[in-house]
Amino acid sequence: MYGNTPFGDEPASLELTADQRKTLRRDLSSIAARTRELLPSEFVVGSEITQGNSGPRATVAVQPPVGSVVSADYTPEGDITIEEAEREDLAMGLAASAALQMKQAMPEDPSPTAQ
Repeated sequence: MYGNTPFGDEPASLELTADQRKTLRRDLSSIAARTRELLPSEFVVGSEITQGNSGPRATVAVQPPVGSVVSADYTPEGDITIEEAEREDLAMGLAASAALQMKQAMPEDPSPTAQ
């Protein structure tokens, strides 16, 4: 019973409108597509938008063929749009991190893991 009872003030939670969700999904798709361009086809890239207790959370994740999943979370506050420069930075950072995860999982493999 107590687990469902709110004590104190509830945290403010941002709810996305349909247009905001569409904009955020477009930006996430752009990041995922750019990340795919930077990595070989063996890497799996995906994105999702979830609604948590503190508001929406956007995630882009990369699963290397070997190694741990790498992800980047974005929590919109106010302006939902992810600027182009930030999208490029996220894609390059995810690709580099995923390549590093694979390299660390296979340290003896001399072949390049990213373009």
